[in-house]
Amino acid sequence: MSPTGPAWSQKLRAEIGKAVVGQDAVVERLLVALLANGHVLLEGMPGLAKTLLVKSLGTALGVQFERIQFTPDLLPSDVVGTMIFQPKTGEFTAHRGPIFANLVLADEINRAPAKVQSALLEGMQERQVTLGGQTHALPRPFFVMATQNPVEQEGTYPLPEAQTDRFLFKLLVDYPSAAEEAAMLQRWGQVTRQPALAAVSGGEELLALRAEVDAIHLSPAVQGYILALVRGTRALADAAAPRRHLSFGASPRASLALYQAGRALAWLRGEDHVSPGLIQELAPDILRHRIGLTYEAEAEEITADKLVAEVITRTAVPAV
Repeated sequence: MSPTGPAWSQKLRAEIGKAVVGQDAVVERLLVALLANGHVLLEGMPGLAKTLLVKSLGTALGVQFERIQFTPDLLPSDVVGTMIFQPKTGEFTAHRGPIFANLVLADEINRAPAKVQSALLEGMQERQVTLGGQTHALPRPFFVMATQNPVEQEGTYPLPEAQTDRFLFKLLVDYPSAAEEAAMLQRWGQVTRQPALAAVSGGEELLALRAEVDAIHLSPAVQGYILALVRGTRALADAAAPRRHLSFGASPRASLALYQAGRALAWLRGEDHVSPGLIQELAPDILRHRIGLTYEAEAEEITADKLVAEVITRTAVPAV
């Protein structure tokens, strides 16, 4: 067992905790995403500190942070940049947009139309942006963390499946507990200033730590378990299934996400191998946005999380 993972996690959690009370499970998943080189979609009601959480993470990590407020009148060039004519030279030069940062917060991503949402696709998948026919590499490390509101549907544009599949996690941010909300009142009820956070890590350190994550052992038995879970979602989408609650199952990206996130979570907790229990913990956050509910399932008020839990229950756990 390596103490590096828990120590690195603790120093980032402590710094983020100066600004955000609670949300421990969400913070851990964000750290897993950083180590697994994945993007995150945060969904929750207004006022649950989603934006503050991501901004605090960027400050504590010590990387360049940019926030894009998505609105219906946003243009793709507002995200990736555009070509600007220079009268002195008679040439066009690339003006880089806010996507050229280490950590990009796409705030209320579902408020912009599909054309703008798709502007993120190349950057999220290829870590590059094309401007004026030229390819520009994005900084390393590079992450997109997006937020969306699950209740306000007026004036919103649901994310297409092709884009949601590119997010490593879809995290559901819930209300704080009574104790956490009481702590918020004690800490922030009488002051209006935000705490000053310090950088306790860095982009270069994060890239170096990934080598340790890559050394975490994942046995063939657990690999088979990952495949069984993912393929189990596709079985629920089979036209011959007695109760067809899914129109489509999880993609191969889900298998890769469980593999990579499993090793990152094991490293964060000081383990030297990935257990089936860790895969079960991660499965809802990785699979809920990669499966499509049928109309029948929605009519019966069956959620994606319930179906993922059903797949976990049905799938035999390997003896490791």
